[in-house]
Amino acid sequence: MKPSEVSIVRGVIFDMDGVLCDSEPFICEAACRMFAETHGVTVRPEDFLPFVGTGENRYLGGVAARYGVTLELERDKRRTYDIYLRIIQGRLDPLPGAREFLAACRARGLKLAVATSADKVKLEGNLRQINLPPETFDVCVNGLDVTHKKPDPEIFLLAAKRLALPAAECVVVEDALNGIAAGLAAGARCLGLTTSFSAEELLAAGAAWTAPDLAHVPPDVLE
Repeated sequence: MKPSEVSIVRGVIFDMDGVLCDSEPFICEAACRMFAETHGVTVRPEDFLPFVGTGENRYLGGVAARYGVTLELERDKRRTYDIYLRIIQGRLDPLPGAREFLAACRARGLKLAVATSADKVKLEGNLRQINLPPETFDVCVNGLDVTHKKPDPEIFLLAAKRLALPAAECVVVEDALNGIAAGLAAGARCLGLTTSFSAEELLAAGAAWTAPDLAHVPPDVLE
């Protein structure tokens, strides 16, 4: 897209983990506890790394397959979330700049959405814990709302549709390469935060801008 063809920004779609908060250590801790108490299996935090950002079905299922465990998925996922929602109390904080950047977007009259591969219970639990409850946003899309997970663009296309905006008029804020790929495939421009990958990796994946966090967003992102 040539500079003269770039659409005005009218909406911002945020991934959640690694963008608004960092819940990965806590969901990993909860999942490890669930495997131990429910299946008598000791799993390691590093076992979950290939499945980060893919939604809890794949997050738990991928590790279960590695250890030959047969999950009762809904039961085991529910138990993982029960543990998770307890252990984040007083421990999960917003990442730097999250509240301030949201306020700056609102001051510009932009529409705001969250689009995460996590289930609704985790989405709402996280947002309430960091004092950015779901009603802070115009739209919240979770992993149960879509069939295809990132890098498929479905979740960002759905978020843009619910904002009543074309994706080309949205900026997607992501920390993962799969998320950048999904945002680009949806037709949005992407801001990559370096909480999970380097600036070089995010730019190579197609991010238009990078920043260490939402406290240091390049000024031209919203222009």
